Amino acid sequence: MKREDLSDLAVFMVASEETNFTRTAARLGVSQSAVSHTIRRLESSIGIKLMNRTSRCISLTDAGERLLAALRPGLGQIDDRIEELRSLGDAPKGLVRLTSSKPVARILLWPVLSKIARDYPEIEIELNLDARLNDLTEDRFDAGIRLGEFVGLGMISVRIGPPVRIAVVASPDYLKKYPAPTHPSDLGAHRCINHRFHPNAAMYEWEFEKDGEEIVTRVSGAFVFNDSDMSIRAAKEGLGIAYVTEDEVMDDIRNGSLHRLLEDWCEPFEGYHLFYSSRRQMSSALRLVIDRLKAQNVSRSKAL
Repeated sequence: MKREDLSDLAVFMVASEETNFTRTAARLGVSQSAVSHTIRRLESSIGIKLMNRTSRCISLTDAGERLLAALRPGLGQIDDRIEELRSLGDAPKGLVRLTSSKPVARILLWPVLSKIARDYPEIEIELNLDARLNDLTEDRFDAGIRLGEFVGLGMISVRIGPPVRIAVVASPDYLKKYPAPTHPSDLGAHRCINHRFHPNAAMYEWEFEKDGEEIVTRVSGAFVFNDSDMSIRAAKEGLGIAYVTEDEVMDDIRNGSLHRLLEDWCEPFEGYHLFYSSRRQMSSALRLVIDRLKAQNVSRSKAL
């Protein structure tokens, strides 16, 4: 293989991830025309079309999909070895790609990540805020942060947060129209705000527990969101009952804009974990992020 072929394949990988030549060029620090020329050169070298192009986006042909599948393991191993070499330096450095939901990023991650950025200028952090349960390998994330119950098999998991409680909340205006539920079974007569993690996922079921009795119920209402901020906003406007984590709405409960319901049915459960593949070499930068998150969790636990 020629040296330029390896470089062209790397550009092809990035273009496949970005699905847009403009974003690819910005990520690589080159011109859009240079990216387009590189892909044409690679296609000419291989002798087959790899990408379909439109004015707005690009998509892989069947041959492009096969090439991408073949490249990912090898280039992923190269990335891992480079991170190993970086870790031999005096200070952590390099890129850390994380995926998390917005509430967790705001409450748990940001205090740590902002300080790391100040203390270690050679670390670059990419944070993807998505309610979906991303596939770390497929989406090339170094680690994800989710509730412990959502961590998949084959992952190394590190607890980074205290136990979590759910808060079922509604606005004063809503409760003027409808009587407050006193049992989870009462929710069937209410307008509730549903949550779906991604378009193909089932609706998230509401879970309750009291004195050893567990109840899982499906609810219905006018809205389905994949973002808890929108659920909270809809609840504050009197459009239904929301089911969110306690930390997200404590200020709203304190100031009276939301009232808590079924509190005795909301037992604490295992909190948030950072997880990563057991097959992936850990970089010094990711190790630093994990160590700082663990230290923050210990400090918060002592303060309680």
